[in-house]
Amino acid sequence: MEQSEQVAKAFVDHYYTTFDTNRAGLSNLYQENSMLSFEGQKFLGGQNIVGKLTSLPFEQCKHSITTIDCQLSGPNGTTLIVFVSGNLQLAGEQHPLKFSQMFYLLPTPQGSFYVQNDIFRLNYA
Repeated sequence: MEQSEQVAKAFVDHYYTTFDTNRAGLSNLYQENSMLSFEGQKFLGGQNIVGKLTSLPFEQCKHSITTIDCQLSGPNGTTLIVFVSGNLQLAGEQHPLKFSQMFYLLPTPQGSFYVQNDIFRLNYA
């Protein structure tokens, strides 16, 4: 497995585990210039993004990831595009919802990554 794929998998594992257990804990993954498109609604800045995610009308959910695709990007190959598809099971709901999500990750001076762009869509059958 390439290093970029390892980074993408580690990011995806961390993101969805945190989303499913403590959505407010996602705040350290976004910065003030980060952008989220959530079902067509746009949010700018980490505080607004986490505000949207924590205000979603359900208490508990469980993501199960089907695919993770990643590509190195940027002029120096230091950024990462991560595309995720999977299922989202809401507490009390019988059927899971299919979703797709794309992250554009930029490196931090500390050697990790933050989410510059995040696009989320439910996939209706």
